[in-house]
Amino acid sequence: MSDRKRSTALALASALAGTAVLLAAPAAHAAAIDVKYDCKTPIGDKSAVSPIEIKGVKEGSGYKLTMSFQKGVSSSPIELGKGAMTPSAVIVVDGAEKASVPVSGPPNPEAIPANTPIKITDLAGTYTPKKSGKVTFTAGVLTIKAMGTTTTCTPGNSPKPSLEMDVTAAGGAAPPATTGSTGDSLPQTGPEDSAIALGTLGATVLLSGGAGVLWLTRRGQRARS
Repeated sequence: MSDRKRSTALALASALAGTAVLLAAPAAHAAAIDVKYDCKTPIGDKSAVSPIEIKGVKEGSGYKLTMSFQKGVSSSPIELGKGAMTPSAVIVVDGAEKASVPVSGPPNPEAIPANTPIKITDLAGTYTPKKSGKVTFTAGVLTIKAMGTTTTCTPGNSPKPSLEMDVTAAGGAAPPATTGSTGDSLPQTGPEDSAIALGTLGATVLLSGGAGVLWLTRRGQRARS
């Protein structure tokens, strides 16, 4: 093979490899979605709207999900000291499979003044899919525990998904990066493929020829004996 043909073959192989990586990477679409939380608090019902973002990152055999609140929700009639409030929530999974992913976060890093919307720290959890395919992630019920009380906030506006992503189940194979005319491989055309085919044919003929010589030699030895 000439240097020019070898360079062309290597360039083509690199281009195909790069395309395969891009096609195999999971596609994701995220957006901040307004969620209207209707909260049942110890002192009555309250409501608040906060844009919610959900991000997903591949981590081991699963995906780390992070749920972020851009505005505060609910409030307390008294000041909540540092570390007095602990949040948790559920992220609803739909699409290729249906599931609920619990997420939680650290206590409030600073004191929260009385009658002030409670800023929720980022909540995180791990989603391990059992089926491969496209799934959506939507904000679910939020739970706030503070000062021995529990506040439950339910999305009241049927929010849209904050994240849509292609996932691969643990132990499952990623979708094929490329397909040919039969859906199994790329069609082989061109001088490089011809050279490979001829090389394989030549090796087959050489092995067949060697087997023939060995058979004739043994036959001659038997005839002489």
